[in-house]
Amino acid sequence: MKIAVTAQGPDLDAAVDPRFGRAAYFLLVDTETMDFSLMENEASQAAGGAGVSAAQAVIDAGAEAVLTGNCGPNAFRTLKAGGVSVYTGVSGTVREAIEGYVAGRFSPDAGANVQSHHGTEPQE
Repeated sequence: MKIAVTAQGPDLDAAVDPRFGRAAYFLLVDTETMDFSLMENEASQAAGGAGVSAAQAVIDAGAEAVLTGNCGPNAFRTLKAGGVSVYTGVSGTVREAIEGYVAGRFSPDAGANVQSHHGTEPQE
């Protein structure tokens, strides 16, 4: 299964980015082999619509699920419409997130867990 994980860095040991639409990277990980490909989030610097653009990129990349810290309503609706399950509240490293997913420690969300524009504030 291919899963997209929001990441602050370019590898499995990077921290999970708590922002979906403004995440620096998405790591597309095969849960069976842990092979991954790196996708820079071109929407992260967009003036608006970052969540929807990022969601469409994840869908186009063939992800079946997303692991992230937070996901706003527009991105959530786009992901769901594309058949992608969303798991929020995820933290730690990308590797730990994938291991937690495979072990069944996460449940898919029924809706967004933050309001629109949540990730636009600068991170300190």
